[in-house]
Amino acid sequence: MATLVIKRASVDEIYREAYSAGLKAGHEVKVTPMIVGEETSPFSNIIDETKPTYFVEGGVCGFAWVKIRPARGKFVQFLKDKGVGYKNSYEGGYDLSCREFGQSLTRKEAFVQAFAKVLREYGIDAQGQSRID
Repeated sequence: MATLVIKRASVDEIYREAYSAGLKAGHEVKVTPMIVGEETSPFSNIIDETKPTYFVEGGVCGFAWVKIRPARGKFVQFLKDKGVGYKNSYEGGYDLSCREFGQSLTRKEAFVQAFAKVLREYGIDAQGQSRID
């Protein structure tokens, strides 16, 4: 049977490690760009090239955040003291939004997954969550 080993560090060190891991993952993830334009007719899936089109290098747009449950403990208190994140009154827990990478959902998802993984290594219940915009 495998033994769970929880790492130890100060909350500041945990945050810096998680943030660095998130940045690294967000920069390294492969993003599929998208082209946005008007269709030639409804449901055609063919872009009307006589009308403006836009190349979106970051791919699909969206939001991503790390959910920490429960919304208490030294790490959550550290975030509150720094003015980072917010208590989610609807779903519970403490949410830490990804403010990096503009609107790129792919990069934001990579960031929060890596960030949450580091927190779990320190015994903090954290999950990366996202939604398309």
